[in-house]
Amino acid sequence: MVPGELARPNTERNYTTIDELAMAIRKGLSLQNKRMGEEESMEAAEHIINFFGYSDRVIDNMLEPEDRDAFYTMEDIGGVLQTEREETTLYDGREWRIHYWLLNIPRIMELARMKVNDVKEVKSEESQLYEEIPDEYWKAS
Repeated sequence: MVPGELARPNTERNYTTIDELAMAIRKGLSLQNKRMGEEESMEAAEHIINFFGYSDRVIDNMLEPEDRDAFYTMEDIGGVLQTEREETTLYDGREWRIHYWLLNIPRIMELARMKVNDVKEVKSEESQLYEEIPDEYWKAS
C-alpha cells in the first residue's frame, strides 16, 4: 500500500442474507423474462436458506424430491445454487459419490445488485397473435 492511500475494505464474504437471496431470485427470473412477486421470492429464499443454516453446502440425500426440484430451479436461475460431487473409495473397493448443493454467494450478490428493468413487458406468442389482427376486425357490427 502506498503511504497516504486508504485501505479498501474486503468486499468478499462467505454468507448471504435472505433479502439478498430473494432479490437474486427475482432478478434471476426477470433475466429469463419470468416474474415472481416480492412475497413469493421471500418465501422461496426462506425455504432454500432453511436447508443451509450457517453453512454454504447441503448434502443432496437429505432433500425430498419436491425440494430437489426447487434446488434445480434455483440452479437454473442464473446459478444461485451449484452442485458439486465428491468421490471416495469404500473399504470393499467400491466407489461412492456424494452430491452437494452449494450457495453461489458471489453470484447471489451479483444478481442482487444488478440493475434490471422491472417494467419489461413480456408477451407470449398467443398474445402477439392478437396484435396482428387489424383493428377493424375488433369493432362490433
